[in-house]
Amino acid sequence: MAKQAVLLLAHGTPETIDQIPEYLRNVVSGRPMPQAVVEEIQHRYSLIGRSPLTDLTLEHARLVESRLAAQGHPARVYVGMRNWRPYIPDVVKQMRADGVEEAAVLCLAPQNSRTSTGLYRRAVEAEAGNLRIDFTEGWADHPLLAEAFAERLRAAEAKLTIETGGPWPVLFTAHSVPCRTVQSPAADSGPRLWPTGQGPDPYASDAKCTAHLVAERVPEIPRWWFAFQSQGASGGPWIGPTVEETLAQIAAEGVKSILLQPIGFLCDHVEILYDVDIAFREYAAKIGIRLERPESLNASPTLAQAVADLAAQGLVRLQG
Repeated sequence: MAKQAVLLLAHGTPETIDQIPEYLRNVVSGRPMPQAVVEEIQHRYSLIGRSPLTDLTLEHARLVESRLAAQGHPARVYVGMRNWRPYIPDVVKQMRADGVEEAAVLCLAPQNSRTSTGLYRRAVEAEAGNLRIDFTEGWADHPLLAEAFAERLRAAEAKLTIETGGPWPVLFTAHSVPCRTVQSPAADSGPRLWPTGQGPDPYASDAKCTAHLVAERVPEIPRWWFAFQSQGASGGPWIGPTVEETLAQIAAEGVKSILLQPIGFLCDHVEILYDVDIAFREYAAKIGIRLERPESLNASPTLAQAVADLAAQGLVRLQG
């Protein structure tokens, strides 16, 4: 029987502020980055200390490996990052050196976009050689993913309801992407971002699907909205509505408190620890809204089970 393993893919994050210029060059594939943007990102990292994304992802891999063993699918779980160490190509080379012949590969971004998730896949395939790959394209509708978010949301909502005497509405968010990456190009609009006949990119609908499934599991929330957060500084429009626009609308309707849950992120990192905990909270306070958020999934056992289930399915498909 072929030697099997699992590879989890994530965005990556620098360990120190001094590494941010190199990290940002990786994010934008070497394109020039205005110095003001670099300095702003460095400032944000300085306010949160450091991003725990790599540590949390490695901890998550250990949990998934344990779950797989308990389910009768013993396999080593590797972690590769697109934009920082351990880089995906280096990890795939190590897997081959370790004698791995088949790998179930999952991106720790459940909502599939062919232009983001697709970059992860291409990075793996470029180094795969004879390594057989089963790549999970997206898992936005996995019931255990929704339940993991619902567990965190229920706990936060119950605590705040006791504290304030009333239920809290919810604003779900996912990371924005440039409009050009998700729009269906017209027949005469030049090179396509994905092959003809595949239809529009699924990212926006995937993100809203996850939000809907989470809301279904927490019926005590009286109302919910959805927005895209953390629009980038690159040229051209990014998909919305933005969090700021949505909070302004919510405030105009007389809402005084909101729970913001990012359902596009699986663990704490700068887009949560700065964008939500600092920037959005400050903006909300200025327009008369108290903003809180549930704990991130991080080392959630339910999340680990979801990923283990998906990985096991991939391993079985490879055997078939």
